[in-house]
Amino acid sequence: MTALARNGPAARAWRPAPAIMVSFLLHGAALAALVASPRLWPWILAAVAANHLVLCVAVFRPRGRLLGPNVARLPASAAERNEVSLTFDDGPDPEVTPRVLDLLDRYGMRASFFCVGEKVAAHPEVVREIARRGHGIENHSRGHSWAFAFYGLSRLRRDVEGAQCLIAGAAGRAPAYFRAPMGLRSPLLDPVLARCGLRYVSWTRRGFDATMHDPGGVLQRLTAGLAAGDILLLHDRGDTCTRDGTPVVLAVLPPLLERMKSQGLTSVTLAEGLADGPER
Repeated sequence: MTALARNGPAARAWRPAPAIMVSFLLHGAALAALVASPRLWPWILAAVAANHLVLCVAVFRPRGRLLGPNVARLPASAAERNEVSLTFDDGPDPEVTPRVLDLLDRYGMRASFFCVGEKVAAHPEVVREIARRGHGIENHSRGHSWAFAFYGLSRLRRDVEGAQCLIAGAAGRAPAYFRAPMGLRSPLLDPVLARCGLRYVSWTRRGFDATMHDPGGVLQRLTAGLAAGDILLLHDRGDTCTRDGTPVVLAVLPPLLERMKSQGLTSVTLAEGLADGPER
């Protein structure tokens, strides 16, 4: 890792989540049972398969905590200050991200951008502009692979640490938070995050602006029940557009910011919102 990445968040001790610890113990007990009573192998295999099924289901529950700590809301202290946190995944995009920054400036809001390492390497000037304007820059993997959740431990380490280095080199500091591609979290991810000093963040509500072409539907998903303490997920990329060719995020963001303003809500970076500790 580069010096900038090493000067980022301090590594922390990894404590396996209860589900992961149970899985470790089950595999050890299964091996011992197989040695002691080989004829029980169908039952042993069934128990191990059931365990893997539970872990697989957990991968597809982005806001769950079965696989480790997961920040899905800001703490109560941030909610008392009427804070929310806008987060943007999959950038930086040289066309869309600067326009998102302009809209945030217009309304006096700050946000956190979960950046893809390879896009950071391609557009470092956009990352520097995000940082210059006072927004957070966080880790969204190096390559945003659809297979990320199924990587082995060593490949997860290379991906996450590689993104840390690329982002630190462009932004001047290493990220403190991580969000998995598509929100699909590997059972093996948590020790990698601990090594990098990263905290896992999901969201309270998401708009599906990366797949939906209807800005009204996206806005409804984000604002129905919108409340202080929420973490909102959008995407600063331009491949999902309205019928007139406008990136959906750029069509949704102005009315969303107006709605937040009318409710007295202010968007802050995750670092600001979580300064008093993550929501439990």
